[in-house]
Amino acid sequence: MTFAAWLSVATICILGAMTPGPSLAVVLRHSVGQSRQAGFACALAHGAGIGFYAVMTMAGLGVLFQTMPVFREAVSILGALYLAWLALKAWRGAGRGARFAAEGSTRATSDTIGHAARDGFMIAFLNPKIALFFLALFSQFVSADASWTAKIWLAVTAAGIDCIWYCLVAIGLSHGAVLPWLQRNSGMIERLIAILFLVIAVRVFLSIMPVLMG
Repeated sequence: MTFAAWLSVATICILGAMTPGPSLAVVLRHSVGQSRQAGFACALAHGAGIGFYAVMTMAGLGVLFQTMPVFREAVSILGALYLAWLALKAWRGAGRGARFAAEGSTRATSDTIGHAARDGFMIAFLNPKIALFFLALFSQFVSADASWTAKIWLAVTAAGIDCIWYCLVAIGLSHGAVLPWLQRNSGMIERLIAILFLVIAVRVFLSIMPVLMG
């Protein structure tokens, strides 16, 4: 693969990572409601989920999702249910979570880190659109005879970009200029995130309803 082709893939992955969606909301919730460390754990686990889909897409999972809509819809339903569950957790926990301390000095327990990592990975793992995204992307830049070294490098690139972006999000949320506002409005932010999760879950259900009805 040429450097120009790699740069094109990297640029598209950057734009994809920066697109607001449920992943951003999950990192936001753990960063604001728990700690900077929890935000990092969520970001790193989400990147691992992205890397998993990147590798699996090049191994054929993307083609499976494309040729077997029932399998893809089943994963989509699980993802929507998971988002609804996160919405319930966010709403019930609004205003009760730990807030950032100055310079991110809040101590994160192993439980909060584990929960953040789980949510980060699952929100990526239960989103088959990521596999379809990589299928469309890699089909343009990865030749049939490409080595697995080149393929793994692309997967590492996608996962690394995703991790870096969401770690930057967690750092930005813990910045001294942002922290006081987050501390004053953490309850409202949690409720807004809960509503966002629920809206996305409903949209997923509505998008697959014609397939289920047909």
